[in-house]
Amino acid sequence: MQKADLSSLEEKIGYTFRNKDLLTACFTHSSYARTHGTQSNERLEFLGDALIGFLVAEELYRGSDEQEGSMTKRRIAIVSKRPLEEAVRAMGIGYVYFSGGENNLGKKSVSSLFEAVAAGIYLDGGMESARTFVREKLLPYAGNFDDFKSRLNELYPHAVLYEECSRSGQDHAPWFTVRVTASGKSAQGSGASKEQAEQSAAKALLEMLGATRGE
Repeated sequence: MQKADLSSLEEKIGYTFRNKDLLTACFTHSSYARTHGTQSNERLEFLGDALIGFLVAEELYRGSDEQEGSMTKRRIAIVSKRPLEEAVRAMGIGYVYFSGGENNLGKKSVSSLFEAVAAGIYLDGGMESARTFVREKLLPYAGNFDDFKSRLNELYPHAVLYEECSRSGQDHAPWFTVRVTASGKSAQGSGASKEQAEQSAAKALLEMLGATRGE
């Protein structure tokens, strides 16, 4: 890999490695490592998975007064494959070393790349550098994956009612509108599935009640 390529990667992830071999390992897929006798990012993925889980849990703990159950659900949602993939794509990064074409990388590889980079930054620059990376590159997408229904149910246990208002669109592409009622107030939300519509409605009601952050 050329120095220019390394610099480009570092610019995209927002961190400059002191150990360039570690940076290279972050972007080396196991398919390449097996055939070239080099280090892959699999061990880094293992470390990064645990590291990201801790850092997200820390952010949730310090940033709200939510109960344990709600924070657990939000942490699981934030560290799942979809938001990690969005973060990787937003940075515009991908594997540099891999064999067999991109189709050979597997479904988990994109999200695993974020885990590997987070671990590499931690090993190279310490916890604060890793915390900054997760906070700046992953958490901006956290709001897209909040479990608003669970948060509403925690505020008003056994007192939340969902009602399907309408369903439109074709069978293969339905569109749902749902009304949710709690504490004498109602709000509506829509989505491509009933679950999405209910989450949208719950978010709207939480905002109406001033409880989007678990206050």
